[in-house]
Amino acid sequence: MSVQHFSVVIEWDSDDNVWVTHVPALDGLSSYGDTREAALESTREAIAGYLEAAGKAGIPLPRSGPEPSIVEVEVSLP
Repeated sequence: MSVQHFSVVIEWDSDDNVWVTHVPALDGLSSYGDTREAALESTREAIAGYLEAAGKAGIPLPRSGPEPSIVEVEVSLP
């Protein structure tokens, strides 16, 4: 069994009161959960499903790009 690593962006959605995840390397694959741990576990399952379906369909995985990053921008207000 091989192990692959994926960067996951996780953030709190205050409108739905859930943690939401995005996997940039897999076309923005997204999942959610009531807790951070639940969201990450759901994301692991979604990644596994994505990889399995892509493998069966002969779809190559997207090429790795740069790691996602969070940056701060300055905005001038009137």
